[in-house]
Amino acid sequence: MRRKALVTGASRGIGKAIAIKLASEGCDLVLTCQNNIDALQDIANDLSGQYNIKCLAYKCDVSDPSQIEELFLKENDYDIIVNNAGISYIGLIQDMSLEEWDRVISTNLSSVFYIIRKAVPYMIDQKTGCIINISSMWGDCGASMEVAYSASKAGVNGLTKALAKELAPSNIKVNAIACGVIDTDMNACFNNEEREALCESIPAGRFGNSAEVAQVTWQLINCPGYLTGQVINVDGGFI
Repeated sequence: MRRKALVTGASRGIGKAIAIKLASEGCDLVLTCQNNIDALQDIANDLSGQYNIKCLAYKCDVSDPSQIEELFLKENDYDIIVNNAGISYIGLIQDMSLEEWDRVISTNLSSVFYIIRKAVPYMIDQKTGCIINISSMWGDCGASMEVAYSASKAGVNGLTKALAKELAPSNIKVNAIACGVIDTDMNACFNNEEREALCESIPAGRFGNSAEVAQVTWQLINCPGYLTGQVINVDGGFI
């Protein structure tokens, strides 16, 4: 029987790569994005045709609990949840507005709560499930000029570890992937000099790519049930 997965923030970058990987392995998909619904629909159509799966695309602002409620009224029988949607803010904390802080926290952290609380009842009833939260190495060591982002990802890591303990008796795995510097649109803000400096600080000597994160995601989906509550670093040896 095919497994069904929800992947948030799937119109580009890591989310798109994860969607492609899961489709290639025969999973039915529900994909979301906040703004780029036309691109997401094209991805859904391509994956449906290429891999003969069911793939649906929905516009959904995951920071808004009412939109999550609407999403789960349409689809709620997920075997796999990949909480990938996220945003960043780069700047000094004293220059950050209250609205900008709230937006980062609600998109990166609160959204994980909103989605999981709706997905978990079905998984508990089935006595199986897999939740993967896409986090960041900055949630562990912190990034200057990205205080809100770092705080939100530290929260995701803590949520992951606590929820894994809560759901382990129901045979539901909960893990996180702490990404290093991945070559996505989010990191396109760096100029060549900044990119070179970052590469020098990474033992692997390069940025990661989205396909590598997607591969680890698939491995975690299929790992033994005893592997839960872990934050797996995919960072080229940075930490």
